[in-house]
Amino acid sequence: MSNPVRTGPVRIGTRGSPLALAQAHQTRARLAAAHAALAAPDAIEIVVIRTTGDRIQDRTLMEAGGKGLFTKEIEEALVAGSIDLAVHSMKDVPTWLPDGLEIRCLLPREDPRDAFFSNVAAHLDDLPEGAVVGTASLRRQAQVLARRPDLKVVPIRGNVETRLRKLADGEVDATLLALAGLKRLDMTDRITSVIEPDVMLPAVAQGAIGIETRVGDDRTNALLAPLNCEATMVRVSAERALLAALDGSCRTPIAALANLDEAGTLTLDALVADPAGRQILGTARRGTAADALAMGRDAGEELKSLMPPDFFVP
Repeated sequence: MSNPVRTGPVRIGTRGSPLALAQAHQTRARLAAAHAALAAPDAIEIVVIRTTGDRIQDRTLMEAGGKGLFTKEIEEALVAGSIDLAVHSMKDVPTWLPDGLEIRCLLPREDPRDAFFSNVAAHLDDLPEGAVVGTASLRRQAQVLARRPDLKVVPIRGNVETRLRKLADGEVDATLLALAGLKRLDMTDRITSVIEPDVMLPAVAQGAIGIETRVGDDRTNALLAPLNCEATMVRVSAERALLAALDGSCRTPIAALANLDEAGTLTLDALVADPAGRQILGTARRGTAADALAMGRDAGEELKSLMPPDFFVP
């Protein structure tokens, strides 16, 4: 185990939601396991930072301004030097990082699939005609309506407990959540069923935890180096390259999933859709880990070329 010398605790910046804190504590545990000096009780400090996305609960992310709502204040603290690293759900990280910041460490990816919750049906396809599905995700909305145009989709925000409470109270007949977060919160026993990627393709980088640092902070990056999962980095790099080619954000229904098998074969499935689910454009690529960025860019450029100018207008 390496044991870089540093002064003061390692300060981990995170949002204060139960899921964000679970991810921050997982990062702390992995750092402590990798470096004996960080196993001391006061060696790592978790700094909770309230973001704009946490404060705004009455609008969808699209209406409020997009993905950066969950990272802006944390990144400002990182630039200012009041934290040493920031822990993010990679699906919440904007396509381009602020100048002076980088993500060189991804923890091993959790299951990227979506989970289905309902008190009236076992699966999405079993929902009765006209049932109400609650989700603030345009990606989920588009794929639900493409498969079941008879359903009604309404926006709901909030953490996992808030969304499940709205389901229990009868405000919606079903809702969808990322399986990865439920596993990290030890809440998988409440899932009705898991949705396979051929039914609902996940969000870009769903299930991946990214650790952001300052460019040139060799000390912190040395501590994080043993934590990086190279397979996750390859998969997420392909997916985010696609996102960059499409200039994607929370305002655009984009889904992608890259898989890397033991033989080193990398596959990428991706789609874009109009929010109403009237049209879905999909593509796929196959290559090797070394092709990750090129595969993502090429797939994104293909989808972009197929999209009419008004494609994302509901």
